[in-house]
Amino acid sequence: MPKIKTHSGAKKRFNLTKNGKVKRARAYKSHILTKKDTKRTRRLRHSTYADKTNVANIKLMIPYK
Repeated sequence: MPKIKTHSGAKKRFNLTKNGKVKRARAYKSHILTKKDTKRTRRLRHSTYADKTNVANIKLMIPYK
């Protein structure tokens, strides 16, 4: 079997936990932060897990993580 290429965008955005869950960062944290209240931006710092409907596709994109 040939090696599978890792998706460059996915390897920067997702990590796998020891239990096999896909960890991701929250969206809406990159710019235009002045109009978002502090409570909201603080909440966006915390990471979360990818939805179970997307996990299979993400794992195909990052086979060696």
